[in-house]
Amino acid sequence: MTSGLRKGLTSYGDAGFSLFLRKAFIKAMGYSDDALERPIVGITNTYSDYNPCHGNVPQIIEAAKRGVMLSGAMPFVFPTISIAESFAHPTSMYLRNLMAMDTEEMIRAQPMDSVIVIGGCDKTLPAQVMAAISADLPTVVIPVGPMVVGHHKGEVLGACTDCRRLWGKYRAGEIDDVEIEAVNGRLAPSVGTCMVMGTASTMACMIEAMGLSLPMSATIPAPHAERFRLAEASGRVAAEMAKTKGPKPSEFLTPASFKNAQVVLQAIGGSTNGLIHLTAMAHRSPHRLDLGVFDQIGREVPVLVDLKPSGEHYMEHFHHAGGVPKLLAQLGDLVDLDAKTISGESLRDVVANAEDVPGQDAIRPRSNPIKKEGGLAVLHGNLAPRGAVIKQSAASPKLLQHTGRAVVFESVEDMTLRVDDPELDVTADDVLVLRNAGPKGAPGMPEAGYLPIPKKLARGGTKDMVRISDARMSGTAFGTIVLHITPESAVGGPLALVKNGDMISLDVAKRSIELLVDAAELERRRAGFKPAAAPEETRRGYAWLFNETIMQADEGCDFDFMQRTGKKTE
Repeated sequence: MTSGLRKGLTSYGDAGFSLFLRKAFIKAMGYSDDALERPIVGITNTYSDYNPCHGNVPQIIEAAKRGVMLSGAMPFVFPTISIAESFAHPTSMYLRNLMAMDTEEMIRAQPMDSVIVIGGCDKTLPAQVMAAISADLPTVVIPVGPMVVGHHKGEVLGACTDCRRLWGKYRAGEIDDVEIEAVNGRLAPSVGTCMVMGTASTMACMIEAMGLSLPMSATIPAPHAERFRLAEASGRVAAEMAKTKGPKPSEFLTPASFKNAQVVLQAIGGSTNGLIHLTAMAHRSPHRLDLGVFDQIGREVPVLVDLKPSGEHYMEHFHHAGGVPKLLAQLGDLVDLDAKTISGESLRDVVANAEDVPGQDAIRPRSNPIKKEGGLAVLHGNLAPRGAVIKQSAASPKLLQHTGRAVVFESVEDMTLRVDDPELDVTADDVLVLRNAGPKGAPGMPEAGYLPIPKKLARGGTKDMVRISDARMSGTAFGTIVLHITPESAVGGPLALVKNGDMISLDVAKRSIELLVDAAELERRRAGFKPAAAPEETRRGYAWLFNETIMQADEGCDFDFMQRTGKKTE
């Protein structure tokens, strides 16, 4: 089996010349023959001036390189695209599959015996794991880690749950321009990902539970020295994997691994985005994620991590309480502890080394959970034939069973223009409906599902309403919000048929979301539905590829030709 520089030679019709030329040019970097004869560990560089979440990546790279070299292998750093949630237009989700393709092809194209992927900001870790599963090269994941907490007037702040809470207060007139500007400078006090249980932390926790990263990798704060020691240790593991040529993702990502990730997703009160990403990751493998099974897991697995937005603490508190290893210990027989990890250990070994922190209350025992059921519930009904998702752990209990009148917004733009109109016909008991915000309709399924409370209601004291859409929502957000309605309205899903004044019934206990309009009337409306023409900008390049091949939320929003089945359904 070829390895190191001899791997994947450029095709010139003469293998000897290909290696000669490769070595001649790489020696321009000053490498010795000794260095070039060693196994190679590729290290992705996802740093960008546009990506403050990844601000510590240069230091992580240096630490990982140190670990690789201390173990006798040779590190080669290479760039891929970088996606920053608050900088990517129209949404970072639009670019997730592009990053997955970029990462996969660079892994395939360049000689390396194992690879370290470094990511964090919401869509980067899932993109990298999707790539790793498809390329099937021994892979170590290093998350960049969460920020440390901020402070304002004696209160602990966390981006971006408190971003949304305090912005809501500003919209309601409870805080003024001067204070919101002060808050703006205190919400993100360091580099790293959001320090609440948003999508970035959710993905890092699931990836650790799947054994793709070293213990504690999900929770160490981004600026801490421990983060860089973990990177060095990860480099050592990657070097050993390069020498032994394994394990590859296909060799230890089993159905049990994916189930463990689902259990952890429920137990941490994780982001709804985590379900889409985990589905995409699973569907790059021979395995599949079933929404019915996921919902049943949610009925059996309680929320044990007391973290915003479902609870009160922040990621650094979760870390100092023992992190994912301690959570796995508390979950006990709800997870398969015989599942393997990249280091060769089983999760049982990881749990045996979990720290016991007296007096900590960030990780609860099963006898005293934050919520008796898991964070996410899957809904079905005539509005969502293939499913919808609600983060019930971050919803208002009184609204989990609710019937109200639909107030419909045709698009994100329509919502932006009308939601604060003083003349808008809306009450706190109504159901806000946003459509044409799904994978194809937006495009890219933006995090627009967190519809703002209309200003006139917010100023009257309304803090939450039932809101439904085919969009996504940030894992940092809270509220009674139904998301990922599938099929989306742009492809003729039932959400396209809702009219202002229709009654909508939500019953989370029964897992139902229903449009209370008789079937004959819905058929009449369906007969008159005409999908909008694709905009001109989707007729070329990546936009064309996205529009033509994107799949629905229940299939992970991957491109149809990238999943193992190669099957597209609308």
